[in-house]
Amino acid sequence: MDDRALQILKTTFGYSEFRGSQAAVIQQLIAGNDAVVLMPTGGGKSLCYQLPAIARHGTGIVISPLIALMHDQVSSLQQIGVSAAYLNSTLDAAQAADVENRLLAGQCDLLYVAPERVMAPGFLDLLEQIDIALFAIDEAHCVSQWGHDFRPEYIQLSILHERFPSIPRVALTATADGPTRNEIISRLNLSAAQQFVASFDRPNICYRIAQNQGNARDALLRFILNEHEQEAGIVYCLSRNKVEQTAEWLCSKGLTALPYHAGLSASVRQHNQQRFLMEEGVIIVATIAFGMGIDKPDVRFVAHLNMPKSLEAYYQETGRAGRDGLPADAWMMYGLQDVIKLKQMMDGSDADEKHKRTEQHKLQSMLGFCELTSCRRQALLRYFGEQLDQACGNCDTCLSPVETWDATVAAQKALSAVHRTGQRFGVNYLVDVLTGKDNQRIKSFGHDRLSVYGIGDELDGHQWRSVFRQLIAHGLLSVDIEGHGNLCLTETCRPVLRGEQTLMLRKDSKQARSARKGRKSFNTSKASDNQLWDALRACRKQLAEDNNVPPYVIFHDATLVEMVERQPQTQEQFSRITGVGASKLEKYADDFLAVINAHNEQQQSATTDTTAESLRLFKSGMDIESIASERDLKTSTIYSHLATCIEQGEIRLNDVVSINEQEISTIQDAILASNDSSAKLKPVYEALDGMYDYEVLRCVRAAMNV
Repeated sequence: MDDRALQILKTTFGYSEFRGSQAAVIQQLIAGNDAVVLMPTGGGKSLCYQLPAIARHGTGIVISPLIALMHDQVSSLQQIGVSAAYLNSTLDAAQAADVENRLLAGQCDLLYVAPERVMAPGFLDLLEQIDIALFAIDEAHCVSQWGHDFRPEYIQLSILHERFPSIPRVALTATADGPTRNEIISRLNLSAAQQFVASFDRPNICYRIAQNQGNARDALLRFILNEHEQEAGIVYCLSRNKVEQTAEWLCSKGLTALPYHAGLSASVRQHNQQRFLMEEGVIIVATIAFGMGIDKPDVRFVAHLNMPKSLEAYYQETGRAGRDGLPADAWMMYGLQDVIKLKQMMDGSDADEKHKRTEQHKLQSMLGFCELTSCRRQALLRYFGEQLDQACGNCDTCLSPVETWDATVAAQKALSAVHRTGQRFGVNYLVDVLTGKDNQRIKSFGHDRLSVYGIGDELDGHQWRSVFRQLIAHGLLSVDIEGHGNLCLTETCRPVLRGEQTLMLRKDSKQARSARKGRKSFNTSKASDNQLWDALRACRKQLAEDNNVPPYVIFHDATLVEMVERQPQTQEQFSRITGVGASKLEKYADDFLAVINAHNEQQQSATTDTTAESLRLFKSGMDIESIASERDLKTSTIYSHLATCIEQGEIRLNDVVSINEQEISTIQDAILASNDSSAKLKPVYEALDGMYDYEVLRCVRAAMNV
């Protein structure tokens, strides 16, 4: 890696080393070569084109699909001292002319434009008048005509290579299966480009999926209040109506929840999205119309109240959580109605039969993923062609292993019911037949006289619905959309019907609770650290308001966590914090150092006050146990206070502990012999075979420091 790239990485972006394949991609582009980059959300895609654009002569042209993403990226770059701009419909004629003049004068390191702008008359002519460092085509999966993010202008971007054949190009996306990747390469004329495929693993995300038992909304509320109160999140719903109802209901429960879908006016969508980006603790309730290109790093959870149509969509949507690398949750409730509705939507689309079959296959894969009994992360990565050798330990099936049962006989009954009733009915009717419901509809069809009528009374209706759902997931039954959701047998069900194959299904149970209940993005047992964390966030919020940027543009949560852990005291120490480059050091170091120093002074003062109170009570004649009881503290804490007073010469050692001179000498020798630079007392305790309590050892050591 060339030295200039490493220097830019540190002084401009504030990082000391590259992650994953970043270095290789950057080297490829600096050398003037093309690249196709598949890198998960939060993996550092932006740096892959931003740094080479700065390192190379000329302006980097970034084709980005969303105005919000352009604003966000440009604001972040300007904060670190990079000359960046955008051209889009939010600029008036004078503002656009100013950007174009800066561009022509060679004063822009990066220019962000939408694909529609690239194809507009005159823009390519404008580009021919400037030096271009590179072309970056972000969110390149938009080129796929059968993806839900399809943008027709992306298909025309091959013209960049035709008009500017010597300029390096990079296409980047966070989600693309094999066919989509091939489509990107073909449509953008990138067959000669080197491909960089990073790991799809997002180990900080905990995947959690449960069946909707009719209480999904209540479960969502408990999940948010128990684990992510006052934290940012996204809730995805399948319909606009459900989006608005869910947002309104969450607001009625005291949360800040805003709706987002294509049916809202552009101004409302923009307002709600801006609040989500600028404020902390805001929840967006949305259809899939929201999210592409959202660069907010501190989204702590993504929840789905309906099942996505594919694992690609699921991966992309859940990938919007935890971009900062801190713990995050991907939480989902799903049901058979989701499958039926999604199949109806697919059936009504304008796609040809080939693509409809592909989408149906993807939906089956998504349903199968929901019904898994093994590690979800292993299955998700396997879908994208990546192997994870061991179970992850950070998904619901790992944290709360799923119970299975031999459902062969139950499956035979269910399949027989489908067959005997002519493959003309949906799940609820079939459950009524199996459980022997006495209703007029069953009698009118004469199904109360079938051999399968009432043979399933060992399971209740809820359990039977789970069986049918899993039979669909296993491909033993299919849903006939044209027949209004009736179930049909498939060829693969024959071995089970004949008793030639044992079928193990998951036991229906309530949603598993993660062992990390109550976990926040920053959480410690030390109250003082939590106080400093809150103070640093308040400082960041004020600076963000002063600069009219989202808080995470000032610093990511991960940077604040490092401040809490390291508590720098000087500008030089502050400069070593990850994410602090030269520009942010100059702008913000004094503000955050002031917060850290004020916190430390307050803690020191508080420690002095509480120690003084313990000393006062001790001098009044109270013993240590009585002081601890009086102050509602542990006796070890009181001993610690008195040890501080011994060290300061305010009381003597023998006032606190009753040991003779020989014992004191023995303990002192053991302390000196331990030679433990960390000042831990455990080696001393063990060397003396536990003859003296830690409190006694602490007081003797304090007396040695007088």
